[in-house]
Amino acid sequence: MIQHSPPREQEKPASLTNGAAHQAEPMTIPPLSSGDRLSRAEFERRYTAHPEIKKAELIAGVVYVASPIRIRQHSQPHGHIILWLGTYCAATPGLYFSDNGTVRMDAENEPQPDVALWLDEAVGGQARIDEDDYLAGAPELIIEVAASSAAYDLHDKQQVYQRNRVQEYLILLTYEQRVIWFSWQQGEYVELTADPQGILRSQSFPGLWLHAEHFWAGDLAGLLAILQQGLQSPGHTAFVEQLRFALRSSPK
Repeated sequence: MIQHSPPREQEKPASLTNGAAHQAEPMTIPPLSSGDRLSRAEFERRYTAHPEIKKAELIAGVVYVASPIRIRQHSQPHGHIILWLGTYCAATPGLYFSDNGTVRMDAENEPQPDVALWLDEAVGGQARIDEDDYLAGAPELIIEVAASSAAYDLHDKQQVYQRNRVQEYLILLTYEQRVIWFSWQQGEYVELTADPQGILRSQSFPGLWLHAEHFWAGDLAGLLAILQQGLQSPGHTAFVEQLRFALRSSPK
């Protein structure tokens, strides 16, 4: 997995005043605060200057700083979805995923999604890792763990991800124990519905199947058993062949 942390600024040299050398006071750069309205450049400058801030995002020009992470409300479901997605990636070439990686999405948006999945550029991926180790562009799939439907993940972020053509957006609402999975279709998000067996199936990633009841019950064996069914499906087999052909055909 790839994590991105903003680079930290180097110490500034002493200034000269009235011909005499004086040690300058450290530059005072304000910390990030939720509700700040900043450009992406200023957001990165402040984030860089304050290593004590572990997670902050710029959404539609507005700063959001994360609160301390609770176990059952966030950390545990986050870990379970990482296991599920990592298992899929292990069986599917040409994919990359990250945990809490910063994404330079556009001029007003620099989110740090809980999980991002993207295709290699050689197989048509929209995102790439830029020169200073940030993800630039729109990943094909973003996953967010949110407390409830009142969270900004289902409002401001959803609009930003839709506008930037993130192909699929999966939200895990922990208080409500609800999964919402959007698919980008003809310029807007359409919510996916489970089949009669209770399985949600990705439209962009064949074989990426999720059973919400197993997930919320913490039944990892059941969760991965359903995913294995997806990985053995004809759709996933054809997808893997398509990806391998594209990777072989791409210029080195």
